[in-house]
Amino acid sequence: MSDHRLPTSPGFWRSPLRGPRFTSVLGLVLLVGITVLFVTGLVSYAAYNPGLSPVNDMTPGKGLLGFYLFAWPTRPVWLYRLTQGVHVTLGITLIPVLLAKLWSVVPRLFALPPARSVTHALERISLLLLVGGGLFEFTTGVLNVQLDYVFPGSFYPLHFYGAWVFFAAFAAHAALKLPAALRNVRRLRSGTEQTPPTADDDAGLVSPRPDPPTVTRRGALWTVGGGSLLLFATTAGQSFDGPLRRTALLAPHGGAEPSAGPGGFQINKTAAYAGIDAAETGEEAWRLVVTGRAGTVRLSRADLLRLPQHGAALPIACVEGWSTSDQWWQGVRLADLAALVGHDDAPDVFVESLQRHGAFRRAALRANQVRDPLSLLALRVNGADLTPDHGHPARVIVPAAPGVLNTKWVARMTFGDLP
Repeated sequence: MSDHRLPTSPGFWRSPLRGPRFTSVLGLVLLVGITVLFVTGLVSYAAYNPGLSPVNDMTPGKGLLGFYLFAWPTRPVWLYRLTQGVHVTLGITLIPVLLAKLWSVVPRLFALPPARSVTHALERISLLLLVGGGLFEFTTGVLNVQLDYVFPGSFYPLHFYGAWVFFAAFAAHAALKLPAALRNVRRLRSGTEQTPPTADDDAGLVSPRPDPPTVTRRGALWTVGGGSLLLFATTAGQSFDGPLRRTALLAPHGGAEPSAGPGGFQINKTAAYAGIDAAETGEEAWRLVVTGRAGTVRLSRADLLRLPQHGAALPIACVEGWSTSDQWWQGVRLADLAALVGHDDAPDVFVESLQRHGAFRRAALRANQVRDPLSLLALRVNGADLTPDHGHPARVIVPAAPGVLNTKWVARMTFGDLP
């Protein structure tokens, strides 16, 4: 007789809720949700223009995994706000479903023998990669959203490589289990979920000695769905404006409206955090160094204000999922700065900041971003000079670009071949 005190014994697992049909419903929800997460995650990575090596390339060894990369567009201007908002909000919303799914299949992780056939061995391997990869991706994603950078390395390559491992295991597992999952859900919908499963259906999930039930499987599914709905309601508001932002209690930039005034909208890093010295950004000290085919020019803020000024209504959207409403930016077009140093047809640009602390002290933009008439070196926002926290004396603002590419406290711009 097996020892029911050991997790390798089927009798160790006593919950009457576990079963192939309960697991199948959760699995089908994750099949759709994780596929959307994977696609929007790849899109988010492409938005950083990692092909602009070595500046924006956070994963130099990506090789074939970068086969899909493309030049990130500038229109519609809310594109990154939408795709990254969906990615982050959906990821957080799926956490109860993922945890319930892992709980529902935990007996399989301890089942003996480890492999009964080649197919079973492949399923067990995919399951281990699926569990490990899922926990890694969701954990690092949540930590990044909460601005808790405790990773053993850069978030970008860790999350990128982890996503490919996780989704490969997920796709293999889904291919093996999808027919049975669909069959089990049809039985659940037909009202036969209490019918004892066959040996083939059981697959080690149904306890041979279950405890008395305290809730039905449908009740458990409603509980999981309620948890997901609660997370959605307390997260999604960070991507919206007005009263909805106050509902985003779990988001670092939600739960309260920003301060009033022209500069009263969200930021990630203050000037103090970035190590900006006020003496460096004063009118007398600060100069923008612009280099291109025709040489180098040094421009004061007064010089920039004498150049043709243009305006653009653009949001800021960050990888953490939060975004602002459209703000009215005013400044010099990036294309005009390129022309000033000999580039009538604006090329890529390398932007350097006065920032001393944190990531993306420098960034690169593609030619299509530089040429867009809405791409500015902003000097003012909402009718007032930039505040120190919003990048005074000058910052980049580009339509549809991730927030970290909208470099603040700009010190130098180099048009042409990247250094």
